Amino acid sequence: MAQFKDHKISAKQLLEHIPEELMAKISARSEVDHYSKVLHGKKVFYLLLYGILENDRMSQRSLEDTFNDRIFKMLFKLDPDETVRRSSISERLSKIDTNYFKEIYEELYTRFSKLYTKKERLKMNILRVDSTMLSEGVGKLSEYTNNYGSKKAVKLSLIFDGELPGYNELFTSASHASEDVALPAVIMANAKQEKGHQNVYVMDRGVQSARAMKNFSENDVMFVARLREDRKFEEVESLIEQGQQTENEKFTLLMDSKVKLNTYGPVKSKEGKVYHKTTQVETPFRLIVIKTKSAGRIFSFITNDFQRTADEISEVYRRRWDIEVFFRFLKQELNMKHLISLNPNGIRVVLYMTLIAAMIVLMYKKHNGQGYKTSKRRLTMEIRDMVMEMVIIMSGGNPNLIFKMNEKSSDHD
Repeated sequence: MAQFKDHKISAKQLLEHIPEELMAKISARSEVDHYSKVLHGKKVFYLLLYGILENDRMSQRSLEDTFNDRIFKMLFKLDPDETVRRSSISERLSKIDTNYFKEIYEELYTRFSKLYTKKERLKMNILRVDSTMLSEGVGKLSEYTNNYGSKKAVKLSLIFDGELPGYNELFTSASHASEDVALPAVIMANAKQEKGHQNVYVMDRGVQSARAMKNFSENDVMFVARLREDRKFEEVESLIEQGQQTENEKFTLLMDSKVKLNTYGPVKSKEGKVYHKTTQVETPFRLIVIKTKSAGRIFSFITNDFQRTADEISEVYRRRWDIEVFFRFLKQELNMKHLISLNPNGIRVVLYMTLIAAMIVLMYKKHNGQGYKTSKRRLTMEIRDMVMEMVIIMSGGNPNLIFKMNEKSSDHD
């Protein structure tokens, strides 16, 4: 049995954050169990969670085998006589109420967030925002998925607080192919949920829309993004004071100015005709340009934050990389790049469950001070140990007795 003496939190303790009462409460106010005889919401939840953690490449066939496995049924206290087929899993994923999984995801985020220390909470207001494309297996879709670039894909746009994934949207329409559309939609939706927040949203070069940035400012949403080098603007005022130190050990400050961005879009004439032209957005922004000393690279940051120093803005942007690492973890360790459902409803269900599994691994990683791969491996080992303990207890010390008992029960039926 695996024993990790230096661990501060166990798989069992983390799973206790998803109590039966919570699942029953959410199930009662949703339609998750309507018209279902076997694959109730709780069972689908456990099946996907266990399947994601146990399988390197999950599929509907592997989920069928997992559900029919006695170990799985024992771990989650399911009826040992129940069985399902792959086709039943496929159909259930296409129809099951996604809000059930969404609510559990949001509740779990709230519960895990309470495990942050006071010092960590102060850092959680820097929210990394980005998208990743899920394309493996998507080529079989036609009705629900549109082209992004040269390859069919669905887009996951997500907010990451540095420890846990938060608000997210799965986009399947071409209207959200542009990050100028997708990321502002996610940011504004999250901001509406957190009134009075002090968050700053950090993005890469995907968002260049001056109109989107203006909307952020009008709604008191703080942001930091990277501006493309060819972006047109007018400098209004330099914010570098005379005698100000413009160099530190990491970079040289080339520019820190109040600017107005140009935008190209539809304009209505006095006669009511609509035509396109370049105009200037009157809302002022702050443009910071730095040159790194290590590689000599130039970075241009656009923001509506006029309070932080240029050093602090640069540090905010540097933390954006955390979400790139998180996306890589989702695809490499939790196999999110492979879609096991060809239905938008099923895709969303599996997405929520993948993020739930990710949160469990991330909290295990955080409290036990390990890397992504080690955390997932050890967490899975601990879950297997939980099963072994159940087997030993139920068999009175002889695991063969419990399996023989199950076999006799099946033969009798």
